[in-house]
Amino acid sequence: MPGGNLSIVIPTLDAANLLPGCLGALGEARHGGLLREIVIADAGGCAESVEIAHGFGASVFVAPPGRGPQLIAGAARSSGDWLLFLHADTCLESGWSREVKAFIAGPGAAETAAAFRLRLDDAAPAARRIERLADWRSRRLALPYGDQGLLISRRLYDRLGGYRPLPLMEDVDLVRRLVRLGGRRHLCLLRSAAVTSAARYRRDGWWLRPARNLALLSLWYLGLPPAWLVRLYG
Repeated sequence: MPGGNLSIVIPTLDAANLLPGCLGALGEARHGGLLREIVIADAGGCAESVEIAHGFGASVFVAPPGRGPQLIAGAARSSGDWLLFLHADTCLESGWSREVKAFIAGPGAAETAAAFRLRLDDAAPAARRIERLADWRSRRLALPYGDQGLLISRRLYDRLGGYRPLPLMEDVDLVRRLVRLGGRRHLCLLRSAAVTSAARYRRDGWWLRPARNLALLSLWYLGLPPAWLVRLYG
């Protein structure tokens, strides 16, 4: 059985304005003895990001560009028995570490991955609709996205072959391999929320962005090369 120490891996690119909120929410894990380290895989080489990260006790290194390669490099640099992959524009809500600690201590946890519920930092009714859709997708289709985080034992991560160096859909690719390996019961949705920036929805449209995401997901399932999907994603 893996131990209870947790490495948090965060890929970043020009994320200096996002890191204080993201890293500030992770501090509670230090007090409970859960957190081993925070590893930031930065593809931009931003000096301000490095300074902010060090101020929160995180380590930073320059990683190859692209979220897939960054996640791969971050996992390789970390040393915890458990891995939590998290986006820089996400803040975990208070109490998340207690639930994660209980999950890790539970029976069969080493063969099960977990994601957080999605919550957007916007009061618009459309944001609640997006959250309900994400909850349904996660529970019914066993398909949480990367902005919901992913908690997984290193043993299971290595058994799956880890992330692949994809420029897009790296989160869907890993979760699909997990479900194929052990079925939907091997993916759990936690009660705690990952509070994520709604800036992209406000910019692209509350209806248009989900529609575009669904179209890209469909094209990925149909076998369209990831490099083409990146062009469509913009």
